[in-house]
Amino acid sequence: QVQLVESGGGLVQPGGSLRLSCAASGSISSISVMGWYRQAPGKQREWVATITRGGYTNYAGFVKGRFTISRDNAKNTVYLQMNSLKPEDTAVYYCNRADGSPWDWGQGTQVTVSS
Repeated sequence: QVQLVESGGGLVQPGGSLRLSCAASGSISSISVMGWYRQAPGKQREWVATITRGGYTNYAGFVKGRFTISRDNAKNTVYLQMNSLKPEDTAVYYCNRADGSPWDWGQGTQVTVSS
């Protein structure tokens, strides 16, 4: 079972940027699709972005044009560059495989957008 460790979250002002990282304990090079998800207080976890093994990306409408997902298979790490952050982006962010049954979820990383 691969373990996932998310990092890079924090408190940022509206309009600011953060770069999240997700380090996997095992190889992700064979994983077809990796994704980022988020869960805001009182809400269900929702999909944010995915990236295929070949680098094709897809984004939820509410982050399109602001967030960029990438992956480094050699480092077993997936990234989420978040720009132009809004208060409604406040949530705990998680990564996981998106091509089948997910691995156990990690602890996530808290992102708080507030002035």
